[in-house]
Amino acid sequence: MLPYLVLCREDSPQREHSLRGVFNGLRYIVRTGNQWRFMPGDLPPWTVVYQQTQRWIRAGVFEIVVDDLRSLLRVFAGRNMQPTAMILDSRTVQSTPESGARAGYDGAKRRKGSKVHAAVDTLGNLLALHVTPATEQDRAQVDRLAEEVQRITEQNVEIGYVDQGYTGEDAANAAGKHGIQLEVIKHTEAKRGFVLLPRRWVVERSFAWAARFRRLARDYERLSNSLAGYHYFAFAWLMLAQIVKITHASQ
Repeated sequence: MLPYLVLCREDSPQREHSLRGVFNGLRYIVRTGNQWRFMPGDLPPWTVVYQQTQRWIRAGVFEIVVDDLRSLLRVFAGRNMQPTAMILDSRTVQSTPESGARAGYDGAKRRKGSKVHAAVDTLGNLLALHVTPATEQDRAQVDRLAEEVQRITEQNVEIGYVDQGYTGEDAANAAGKHGIQLEVIKHTEAKRGFVLLPRRWVVERSFAWAARFRRLARDYERLSNSLAGYHYFAFAWLMLAQIVKITHASQ
């Protein structure tokens, strides 16, 4: 991870704390969901960790890490480095007083908060993600997600699997503009309780992985880019753990 995290020389005179310690501080916050000011004493001061985290987020460090780790995992799984299919979905994260100023109301889920819109490959690894108020419609985000996915996969994705929240010509045209055909996975019968849908369950599992990080259980962030950045960080952590497991199993 070190090459990704070094935004300036490690021996820079202004550096007082090790990058490893700062990184561990961020891991502690995202995993436990604790408040910044309650950072344990054996980690760098919370102000140092927070400021460095914002620098990493603004530099897109965790997006780059996710992109590289996803390619490695696909190669280890015997897949092409870049996917040809993606799965789109969103999750609504309950607002808190800190995020309330930008929160919206999701009428379908009867919840006030923010929506995390994500695209994953068929293995469940993150491709692209962004945050909006919960009032925003899923189908309105197809253009942005499709554009970002095609950029990072070098125009390789051909099909996108979605649920019925993405139906309509607007969503299909937005995806088609980027060379992607949307396929809506519908329920074969009236939904009663949890129904496992083909293809669609993969992105639900990805959201379940992210929800294990307590900082992501609710929207505690004043800035939407912080919430998005912590999601990228969580997926980078999950993907790195998979690579470590694969590496140990092959030895």
